[in-house]
Amino acid sequence: MILDVGPVAPGGHCVTRTPEGQVVFVRHALPGERVRVEVTEEHRGYLRADAVEVLTGSPDRVTPPCPYAGVCGGCDFQHVAPAAQRELKAAVVREQLTRLAGLTVAEVEALGVRVAELPGGPLGWRTRVRYTVNAAGQAGLLAHRSHQVVPVDRCRIAHPALQDLPVTAREWPDDDEVSVAVSGTGEVAVSGDRSGLVEGAEVLRERALGRDWLVGADGFWQVHPAAADAFAGTVLELLHPKPGERAWDLYGGAGLFAAALAGAVGPEGSVVLVEFERTGVEAARRNLADLPGVTVVRSSVERFRPPYPPDVVVLDPPRAGAGGTVVRALVAARPRAVGYVSCDPASFGRDVATFGKAGWRLAALRAFDAFPMTHHVECVGLLVPPNGQDL
Repeated sequence: MILDVGPVAPGGHCVTRTPEGQVVFVRHALPGERVRVEVTEEHRGYLRADAVEVLTGSPDRVTPPCPYAGVCGGCDFQHVAPAAQRELKAAVVREQLTRLAGLTVAEVEALGVRVAELPGGPLGWRTRVRYTVNAAGQAGLLAHRSHQVVPVDRCRIAHPALQDLPVTAREWPDDDEVSVAVSGTGEVAVSGDRSGLVEGAEVLRERALGRDWLVGADGFWQVHPAAADAFAGTVLELLHPKPGERAWDLYGGAGLFAAALAGAVGPEGSVVLVEFERTGVEAARRNLADLPGVTVVRSSVERFRPPYPPDVVVLDPPRAGAGGTVVRALVAARPRAVGYVSCDPASFGRDVATFGKAGWRLAALRAFDAFPMTHHVECVGLLVPPNGQDL
């Protein structure tokens, strides 16, 4: 069918309606375009579709730099100029803040939501990639919402050191997945989920905050080379930790934010990092051993029993968000401010709404294009209690 495309929606789609009024989520289109679409999924309340022909194009449309765009499911916005990608992401953040967080349009406008570009350009940034292996032993990337493996020669958003690896040129008869990683210091690791480490080291040396970080090749670290410093610096900017204050770093991982907080609160202050995953706890204890004011606690955040109430909190939950139990516990702890680091505007919006029910408000927001060519966006928000101070 032929459709006129409406606004961007979460997940890399644009939303429109059929002449009969049925909602359609369209990939590979842009707002304002007129396109011919092919329906890929039918649901009771909506359709999913791919744009297969552009009849009236947007001025923001470009030729995708990757020949697998539209087939591989890894990138949503290869057909969009980079500056326009960032505006689409900002539009999604604004929409989620009004629809899910319950903010008014005026409140969202006051936040001045924009998505900042990180250094390095839209290609060659991703430092960790997981390939899926098909039944023939060939490694590739998955199609959108599918288990189909798309054979590729290389991934264009991957770091050049990873593109040079012969992962897709060899067979992997024993593995279902192959993971590759390159560190900020240039170390490379290749491993299969069954065959184990094939090349490089199991622990890689990263660089952030002027410190070296030892992180497992299969552990969590920001995949954009500039992201760790950008996010940590923004957290410090928003929270303004003061010497002598007490801080929590929840879902602390390898300890990036704990180290930033420790430097700000100084020897008279203290930081408690909470992490559940064993590899993350081991990395945090290894990386923060020289900071006596930091305590690493292995626990789920929900079951964390704090030794003291905090002055400031960094909250960096997984994509599903912190959830009501954690947010209500934070409200009860009465910090003067929470710095919320989010990789998903929807879960962020839901948690902001829960804070809002307790009288808290979103006082500031920074957003970053840490995942160019995809629909993903990173947000760092400042939440303050009733009568709390703005940035």
